[in-house]
Amino acid sequence: MERTMRTMISPGRYVQGKGALHQVGEYLKQLGSSPLFVADDLVWGFVGHDIESSLRKANLPLVREKFNGIPSARETDRLVDLIKRAGADIVVAVGGGSTIDAVKAAGFLAGIRWANCPTVASTDAPCSALSVIYTENGEFEEYRFFPRNPDLVLIDSQVVANAPASFLVAGVGDALATWLEARATAQSNSKTMAGGLPTVTGTALAKLSWDVLWENALPAIDAVMDNQVTPAVEKVIEANTLLSGLGFESGGLAAAHAIHNGLTAVGATHGLAHGQKVNIGSLTQLVLEGAQTSDIREFIEFTTQVGLPTTLIEVGLSSDDTESLRTVADASTADGETIHSMPFDVTSDDVASALASLDRFSVRVREAAKLPSPVPYAARH
Repeated sequence: MERTMRTMISPGRYVQGKGALHQVGEYLKQLGSSPLFVADDLVWGFVGHDIESSLRKANLPLVREKFNGIPSARETDRLVDLIKRAGADIVVAVGGGSTIDAVKAAGFLAGIRWANCPTVASTDAPCSALSVIYTENGEFEEYRFFPRNPDLVLIDSQVVANAPASFLVAGVGDALATWLEARATAQSNSKTMAGGLPTVTGTALAKLSWDVLWENALPAIDAVMDNQVTPAVEKVIEANTLLSGLGFESGGLAAAHAIHNGLTAVGATHGLAHGQKVNIGSLTQLVLEGAQTSDIREFIEFTTQVGLPTTLIEVGLSSDDTESLRTVADASTADGETIHSMPFDVTSDDVASALASLDRFSVRVREAAKLPSPVPYAARH
């Protein structure tokens, strides 16, 4: 029987700090001579000027194409065409997780290098060697895996601090799942997204991400509300982007992200950030694990203070909507989903029951801790 190897993967270079975008040309020059930038108009309005002046200093041409919003197969193919027409030798994503996923997939298909300049710290997409591809109307379709990670991840802390705090909050939701899932993957000795068994390093980085966030998330979110970069903000950006990126990929995914994927199958959740849905997945995973009540209570209190949803009504669902919960449960336990990396078998019935049990308990915990009552979410169509 072939022994599965342990493996760890990572981006070629990670750069983070205030004003990092002023140096993007310098770093790109080491990778290619004709970059193609992909960003939507809103993002480019904020950062285009800084990128332009940095490229001028580095004697690199500026070519920018607009991103159309959803990392779908069609959008990826469109970007491949644009890369080929521009004769680009490196494609650079500027924006959030959707732009980054589309650009990674397009860079791979076009056979050139790819780099990411996240403008928010809302997901762990920037560092990974995979893209999440969605249908045209925003439902999870597939993971696409690539033989290598981005050549460069460059993140300007001031740009992140200038963005709405809700993006950093969503990133905390995505990153907190990293340790819960890596811990489960290590226990079950399952394969990770890196294509082998988890390394001690990958699992340790996932735990470090968790520790940094419990210590720094609340003061960092307060600072970002005033567009300030503090040491806590720098630590949270790194935890959300680098530590969570390395930790999920080389530590492993389990129930939390599978339940996120299940939630995308229900229209009522559309429009929520990735990390908001992942937080419901993390809470559901703790319930499935039969975690200590005190641990679940602490997680509800902390993530409510962070500003993340801890009840179904905050993601557009309800505990008595059995049809929607069944849809989520069936999708999250489909063949090939990461929920099968849990150290025990999880059925669709298990997930539906765990989801249905959330609201009553979460509301009670929030009341006892004098935290705000849940506000129902209504998807914008």
